[in-house]
Amino acid sequence: MHTYTRRTLLSTSLTAAASGLLTACSGDGSRPEPGPHSESARSSGSRRGSGTLDGVRPFVPKGPKGYVNPSDPEVLAAERERGSGRVRKFRFTAKETSVDLGGKTVRTWAYGDSVPGRAIRVTAGDILDLTLANHLPVGTTLHSHGVRLRCDMDGVPGLTQETIKPGAEFNYRFAVAHPGTYLLHSHQGMQLDRALYTPLIIDDPREPLSYDKEWLVVLDDWVDGVDGSTPDAVLAQLQKVKGPVPKDMHMGGGSGHHGHSAPYGSGGPDRVLRGALSSMLQGMSGNVDYPYYLVNGCVPHAPSVFRARPGDRIRLRIINAGADTAFRVALGGHEMTVTHTDGYPVEHRTTDALLLGMAERYDVIVTAKDGVFPLVALAEGKNARALAVLNTGRSKDLPEPSVRLDELDGRIVLAPRLVPDDSVAFADREPDREIRIKLRGNMKWYDWSFDGRPYSVEQRHPVRQGERVRIVFLNRTGMWHPLHLHGHTFALTGPKDAGARKDTAIVLPQQKLVVDFYADNPGLWMLHCHNQYHSESGMMTNIGYRK
Repeated sequence: MHTYTRRTLLSTSLTAAASGLLTACSGDGSRPEPGPHSESARSSGSRRGSGTLDGVRPFVPKGPKGYVNPSDPEVLAAERERGSGRVRKFRFTAKETSVDLGGKTVRTWAYGDSVPGRAIRVTAGDILDLTLANHLPVGTTLHSHGVRLRCDMDGVPGLTQETIKPGAEFNYRFAVAHPGTYLLHSHQGMQLDRALYTPLIIDDPREPLSYDKEWLVVLDDWVDGVDGSTPDAVLAQLQKVKGPVPKDMHMGGGSGHHGHSAPYGSGGPDRVLRGALSSMLQGMSGNVDYPYYLVNGCVPHAPSVFRARPGDRIRLRIINAGADTAFRVALGGHEMTVTHTDGYPVEHRTTDALLLGMAERYDVIVTAKDGVFPLVALAEGKNARALAVLNTGRSKDLPEPSVRLDELDGRIVLAPRLVPDDSVAFADREPDREIRIKLRGNMKWYDWSFDGRPYSVEQRHPVRQGERVRIVFLNRTGMWHPLHLHGHTFALTGPKDAGARKDTAIVLPQQKLVVDFYADNPGLWMLHCHNQYHSESGMMTNIGYRK
């Protein structure tokens, strides 16, 4: 056993396919192509070009005056405070391609030719320099989910940048100051519910955890390219839009800047989910009846297999990259020790299972036993599952896809009960400002919103630099919602919450979620539900820093 060093972790990132961090499915089919090209370089300053500011052409969105725009001096000053370290260069191409899900080949849009895309790995203190080339027939962007970064690199079309047009490129360049498990994904329309996502791992150069191996576990719900279905066509079914979905259709109560992508074919069979209930989520669990649920891009009949030795301490970085599904996750025969949620450390807690809403991440440690063990991700309330396998022995036998784990009905530590590590805990302080937001909408009309208003890029909830801000979410709907704030992390601060730091948190039906954050990252920041079908129907708004 050893403590992972910075050199070890960086070496691991370059050999991910061989070491099993993201393994190919066990079924037939082509293996993924190599991931994005990366380079390392040293840089002591910011790039500048004709008509640009710190290498970026300033973007001024529509909206009221008196707010800090994405490339304003306040944003650049905050970025300089994050430091300037080694530059890590990567290049992604968003394109239409065929991917193998374990014997089932589908056409989709992806970063490269694999699901998920190859993980990007950097170290806290680095400068991430990522160029996204758009080879899609429609516009796209890239969002670094959970990362505290400069505003004009946040990837929200119409708010922090122009959409990257077909055939064009955009260079995302920003300092990564805080280690953790994060997710890169498209922030354009329903593209996240295709294959336009990939893990982002920011290593800690002074990693306090001791472990032997690392297992990256990416969960997803999949519909794109199956029997003619596309996410856009599914959204049209939910919104009761008649006929085929036009290319770049603008739908959903004023979601405006999020143009929708062209579907394949006429839209496929009815994918509207009816009667899916979860006692844990206290109501309807989701809206979409997905044909497949995946771990690391593999269906349960041909699962991804991770190999280790008995006694190995394994760090699992679990990411829910789904668009409409909460997953209940357990590893057969093992208990898990929770160490982080959404990239931030917590006091270690032992559990049998975890519940992850869309875009939530958990890091856990397990001590591997001898044998073959299923990792099961139940699609909460949907009577379906995803599966991966831990193999520490010589047997090549795989668990049945329908395997049932006692751990899934055992202890489940939910985020509000996690205590933040002292290094990231907020001090006791009353908020300087309170923002109250009512969640509205229902399945009949599919009119999800904040405060009953359709989304507009011109919306602003004002804050000022240095304030401690409290947001009170009042869920007046019959569904749960995973709520995400860009550019910041917040503390769960309700009367029964222990204060864990997160960027995405669940609010249950007819209940309240209270979070505090420090306004220390100036700019314009989106706040939205991370059920992609809800957000694209209008459940989005913006936080704006006053000048």
